[in-house]
This record gives sequence, structure tokens and C-alpha cells, in this order.
Amino acid sequence: MQKFSQWVFRMMGWKTVVSVAEPPKSVICVAPHTSNWDFVIGKLFYWSLNRKSSFLMKKSWFFFPMGSFFHNMGGIAVDRSKSTSVTDQMAEEFNNREYFHLAITPEGTRKLMTKWKMGFYHIAVKANVPIQLAYIDYAKKEMGITAILYPTGDENADMAKIQAFYHDVSACHPEKFYQN
Repeated sequence: MQKFSQWVFRMMGWKTVVSVAEPPKSVICVAPHTSNWDFVIGKLFYWSLNRKSSFLMKKSWFFFPMGSFFHNMGGIAVDRSKSTSVTDQMAEEFNNREYFHLAITPEGTRKLMTKWKMGFYHIAVKANVPIQLAYIDYAKKEMGITAILYPTGDENADMAKIQAFYHDVSACHPEKFYQN
């Protein structure tokens, strides 16, 4: 899968930029997220690095035969109708595994969001894992991971650093990516 993904990524005109080592466990903050293509590009990127990551997805997408497809790609179904804490569930996943990477788009949707959802941050804090900052830059046609943030528990200070990281990144649909 790695060679094929590298070839497809190159044929699409994209390049990878990675300047940090992958920790054994992490939450991967992926932004901006303004297009369905972000998922395809993100998966090709990660596969081209020969890495595995999981992702959260609405349970409604896990119907036959798509459920098996998404599960095999690392998908974890989230049932939003239940009152169970996704943060607690994901922290438990981290505790039960030696190697686990969970990619989350903090916007949570492809629509314009003026405030990011904090679930990715709370999962990282509760699981005591770092946050890899992954970006998809459509202007440069590159996807990369060039920073890792170790959450301090000071949500406001950490979020200011995280959002500053994405300040100069160009989304597929820039009008849908809110930048402070």
C-alpha cells in the first residue's frame, strides 16, 4: 500500500513534509478540513509514510458494505445518540494499546466553524499522549506533520499555539476555514 499511495500522491501533484518522529501514541490534529478530498489526501499521505491511523466517523456511515470498508481503514464508529463519553472511550483505547494514532479534524465538519471542537485536545490530555499537528495545504499541494505539542492542561494557551500553527495554511475552500 505504501508504494501505491506514494505513486498516487505524486501523480496528483502532492508532496509530503514530515520533520518530526512519530511517537508510539498520539492524537493527530488534522486541519484545515473544508472538503471531502481532505480524507482521501490524508489517508494517501499516511499510507505513503507506511503509518496507520484511526479516525472517528458517524455511526450512520457504518452500514453494509461501507462499515467493513471504513473499519478496515481504521474507522471507529461514534454513536452521537448515546450519552457515553467519546473522550473516555478513546482514552481507554490508548490505554489498551501499545501503538495507536487517532486522527481528528478539530472543526468536526467541512462547514465554516468559528470555534474548534475541543474533543481532540481533551482526548490527548486524558490519555496523556502528544498531539501531532498535521496540515493539508492546497496552495502548496503538500500535506505534512512538522510539529508535536505535548498538552500542558492549560487549554487556552495550548489552543493558541495549535491554531497559530495553522495560520498560514491554505484550505481547499479558504472561505470555510476560520483563522483567528
